[in-house]
Amino acid sequence: MAQVLHGTVTTTEAVRRAIQNSQESLRALAKRYGINQKTVAKWKKRTSAGDLPTGPKEPRSTVLSIEEEAILVAFRRHTLLPLDDCLYALQPTRLIRRSSRG
Repeated sequence: MAQVLHGTVTTTEAVRRAIQNSQESLRALAKRYGINQKTVAKWKKRTSAGDLPTGPKEPRSTVLSIEEEAILVAFRRHTLLPLDDCLYALQPTRLIRRSSRG
């Protein structure tokens, strides 16, 4: 299975492991892999070759209140409908504000 990389990634896990296991200078490694010396230094310091998680530590809605989100999640679990359908179904009840749908 191929490794999935995000759009701005400059190294693969194999390259990162090679950097971590190498005794060469930062400059030599940067030149070999065509990356910045700061990137080489970053991977030398890390204990793993995997990317760190991105995004919020506690994901939450930027549109719905905590109560509205809880209602929507409970309704979705009960009905097993897709999220958009749940949001559409709950809007007429005023439990979910109409402005929450972009």
